[in-house]
Amino acid sequence: MPKHSPSTLDPRSPLVLDTRELPRRPGVLRTHKRVVPAPADLGVELIGVPEGADLDLDLRLESVSEGVLVSGTVTGPVKGECGRCLREIDDSLAVTIQELYAYENSTTDDTTDTDEVGRMQGDLIDLEPALRDAVVLALPTNPLCREDCPGLCPDCGVHWDDLPADHSHQQVDPRWASLTQLTRTEE
Repeated sequence: MPKHSPSTLDPRSPLVLDTRELPRRPGVLRTHKRVVPAPADLGVELIGVPEGADLDLDLRLESVSEGVLVSGTVTGPVKGECGRCLREIDDSLAVTIQELYAYENSTTDDTTDTDEVGRMQGDLIDLEPALRDAVVLALPTNPLCREDCPGLCPDCGVHWDDLPADHSHQQVDPRWASLTQLTRTEE
């Protein structure tokens, strides 16, 4: 199993957490509150967090026997477009995050696959993969501007909300046109 070198992460990066002030004794915890810029491509096709937008991190780092458990919430803005009517969506998102980061050369580091548990690089934790997973999984794949969005008229492309109630593109076959006169007289 490849080991990570501490030089891989930049401790000045906003999504890298430094745990040097967190004693390696189970049960010890520290809280971190910070605002960080959102990384690029944090979203799905129709909706996501704009690159550079402020993400509020309210985290708790807790020493456990095999590493550091990071848990807390991430809140920030999301922008996109409605999957039915293509109107702009401007909303916010709050997701919980919880990830165990194993100490280098710990039993967990030796007994788990590389992608099962997060890995610490020296005293540093790269929070971006866990943050990305939590945010992207919380986003809808088909976002709506509102729950009852009627969408667009498939024939003319105008928003159903902007059309009169009797809007129709129904074309009657001229061979059957005289039959429509029969139904109108009965009404």
